[in-house]
Amino acid sequence: MRAVVYNGPRDVSVQQVPDAGIERATDVLVRMTSTNICGSDLHMYEGRTDFPQGGVFGHENLGQVIEVGNAVDRVKVGDWVAIPFNIGCGFCKNCERGLTAFCLTTADRSVVPNMAGAAYGFADMGPYRGGQADLLRVPYGDFNCLKLPPDAQERQNDYVMLADIFPTGWHVTELAGVRPGESVVIYGAGPVGLMAAHSAMIKGACMVMVVDRHPDRLRLAESIGAVVIDDSKDSPADQVMSLTNGIGADRGCECVGYQAHDPEGHEHPNMVMNDLVKSVKFTGGIGVVGVYVPQDPAPQDRLYKQGEIVFDYGLFWFKGQTMGTGQCNVKAYNRQLRDLIWTGRAKPSFIVSHELPLGEAPNAYQHFDARDDGWTKVVLKPAA
Repeated sequence: MRAVVYNGPRDVSVQQVPDAGIERATDVLVRMTSTNICGSDLHMYEGRTDFPQGGVFGHENLGQVIEVGNAVDRVKVGDWVAIPFNIGCGFCKNCERGLTAFCLTTADRSVVPNMAGAAYGFADMGPYRGGQADLLRVPYGDFNCLKLPPDAQERQNDYVMLADIFPTGWHVTELAGVRPGESVVIYGAGPVGLMAAHSAMIKGACMVMVVDRHPDRLRLAESIGAVVIDDSKDSPADQVMSLTNGIGADRGCECVGYQAHDPEGHEHPNMVMNDLVKSVKFTGGIGVVGVYVPQDPAPQDRLYKQGEIVFDYGLFWFKGQTMGTGQCNVKAYNRQLRDLIWTGRAKPSFIVSHELPLGEAPNAYQHFDARDDGWTKVVLKPAA
């Protein structure tokens, strides 16, 4: 089968690799029809993680079931399914509590001791190949496959967002504690930040502010009713305070991560975290889903080599703020978000800028990594 293979920093290619197949009785085999390039893939693409050469990318996946293991009874051949990026077993202590991003069964502890959690094609969360390929093996398929409504084939660009970014955008609003009638500031207008804005609006936020500096992304945020803040024009925290009568936002969402850059292009892993503390009101809530890692193999900040940042904890404490962090437990949200899409209440495909055949993945990675204008979200179509 064909797959997008990592060869080294900023070097991926579409290669022939051994076909994915049923390995255990609980597996499901899916023919990939839509698979996204995610902003999280860029950390690996740029060589900023320990992703192995020869590994296959792709954790935002949707397709049609073509084979099931002997122990699978709920999922059937022919079903259209969206697949959570985190792989859960369904029966460990964490999965039973709904914390599927921290599964204790699927993690490969021979690679990372004391690890919890596994994902498709993701650094230190193997040994599972990604879905930017013709086929994907789904472990514990009955648990991990989300069956889709009858319109799945026609609305793939909406439903594929259920694999990661729509639930993750929803998750960060949950971590921040967003409630109806509250103001929300979201740092980052990439795909996850835009999904956070979409989620906050569905939840009834009275004002959603989105901070970024890329005109194409700000236009998308504005198109769904967000108040856009260009951080290249003035201090984003000052702009938030001005928009909230000097009080600050009720809630703040971090959707950037450790590779945050200032308008001059210099990287500051702590920049957005500290801007959020300044932007959110006294006793407000902050949610963090931007990726931060324990070690950075190519740090541009000395402290961040070991995942450390200079955080304005004094102001955070003084303001009595709260913070929630961590990867999204996709299965905690994906069924209800699926139904929001099905009924027309949510339309996450508004962020899609490009639909491309799998063979064009290397070129797409270059454009997406460069944040070229108009490259807001790429959906690869292996079956095209």
